Amino acid sequence: MFPINKYHYAESVADAVKALSEDPKAMVIAGGTDVLVRLHGGNSDYDHLVDINHLDELREIKMDDEGNVFIGALACCSDIINNELVQKHLPMVAESLSTIGGPQVRNSATMGGNICNGAVSADSACAALAYELDLVIEGTNGQRVVSINGFHTGPGRTILQQGDVLTSFVARPENYQNISACYKKYAMRGAMDIATIGCGVALKMNNNVVETIKIAFTVAAPTPIRCSQAESILQGQPLTEENLNRVAVAIEQDVNPRTSWRASKEFRLHIIKTLAKKEILRAAEIQGGVQ
Repeated sequence: MFPINKYHYAESVADAVKALSEDPKAMVIAGGTDVLVRLHGGNSDYDHLVDINHLDELREIKMDDEGNVFIGALACCSDIINNELVQKHLPMVAESLSTIGGPQVRNSATMGGNICNGAVSADSACAALAYELDLVIEGTNGQRVVSINGFHTGPGRTILQQGDVLTSFVARPENYQNISACYKKYAMRGAMDIATIGCGVALKMNNNVVETIKIAFTVAAPTPIRCSQAESILQGQPLTEENLNRVAVAIEQDVNPRTSWRASKEFRLHIIKTLAKKEILRAAEIQGGVQ
């Protein structure tokens, strides 16, 4: 039995926005893999629910004539992982979602929920940052489009306001074309565990020179982050062992890992440096190798 005190079955996105805006305690429930766990644990912050799980128009994955790839916020992880457009153009999205839970969880959990719950460990956050996804949000003042950059404001917090409903993610062609990207999750168990550290890299090479580099981490700071200092070391530079070592040094300026029961700050920092170098080289290998 879940202690639900108020439940609204949204007939449309507009109806969901209205219901959320009229109840300051109301929360969206979609896949339910996070909300129901918290409810089962007795968290009364989640006992007023607006159900959007049946709004099938939010499950669509498509590409428009300009090459923008749209991923509906209600598309479950399994559908995204198996989608040909995602596999071809946004493989790191599929790779990162495949590390979430087990098959049963991935068949229910949504990428929208994974991003919107604000978890520092959200596996899809690295891909969202590396591909610089935009988020299409319906709210009380209509539709707006915001960048994933700055979307997370703290542990468990985002820029979403009461009444907001995320409808889709958008990948712009300039952020995925001719770019190789990969994700690595380091966790205490080999599967069905949250990340101790997550690392994503998106890379575009011109011969052996780095033309574009994006390095993203989860659980390395109070929010999922891009590593601007480390990225600047490689931008326009050859991909050499010396430069990779410089990245590992510079990355300390970008991250701020914490000590928890899962890992100490020092161990997380070691993993961060190690994963950064390994995933940069893996992205280069996918791109065609270091010349």
